[in-house]
Amino acid sequence: MITLLESRAVNKRFGGLKALTDVSLTIRKGEVYGLIGPNGAGKTTFFNVLTGAYAIDGGEFVMNGAELPSAKPHLVVHHGIARTFQNIRLFRELTALENVMAGHHIRSSSGVWGILTQSRAAREEERLMQERALEILDYVGIGRHADTVARNLSYGDQRRLEIARALATEPQLLALDEPAAGMNATETAGLRTLVETIRSDGITVLLIEHDVKLIMGLCDRVAVLDFGKKIAEGTPAEVQRCPDVIKAYLGGHRAH
Repeated sequence: MITLLESRAVNKRFGGLKALTDVSLTIRKGEVYGLIGPNGAGKTTFFNVLTGAYAIDGGEFVMNGAELPSAKPHLVVHHGIARTFQNIRLFRELTALENVMAGHHIRSSSGVWGILTQSRAAREEERLMQERALEILDYVGIGRHADTVARNLSYGDQRRLEIARALATEPQLLALDEPAAGMNATETAGLRTLVETIRSDGITVLLIEHDVKLIMGLCDRVAVLDFGKKIAEGTPAEVQRCPDVIKAYLGGHRAH
């Protein structure tokens, strides 16, 4: 398979704390790739440096053969990476439709002047963006809630809306940070089906998740972090047999 994203010896420090140490991994086009590890292992830090929320202190990320900019989230999105968050971050007072259209604006070609003057081209682009946003809402299963204010959606539908907004940026890689957190069994099963659909439609998925059963049943390959270091990478079956992984989860040395 073709490589989409590589992290090459990525490091991140917070003062004297080494949050990531020489983390290298390879994500291939068209796969669901899981990133797991005990609490405090560095999973969300990895997401944050990948998506530009934090600057890296060493190493590099390479997407489609080009180095990704560090600490520039808007440029990372333009390179084709979109993410969701462990704690839902929606525009709570906007409708579901408006939230998805906000994601689509990163690909807008009208520019600020066109939007302010409502030029014919800008109006047509806005119409097409609205149509596409409605399609994406249908795609994730909440099209009926297009006009519902985000804060009034159920928890599970808010999770789906955040995925819809990320999809509106037209990503090649969709990075999901604990999307099943707080979901019941029915919602989790629906999420799994949605991720499988997204992958089958050609979008690569990077998934952080505490639900190990979901990860092992959904992902093609999995990497495991422990204390900021990669201790295993491979198929779910290979990772589950790894002694270092068993020790990290069952060794009893973990604090939050």
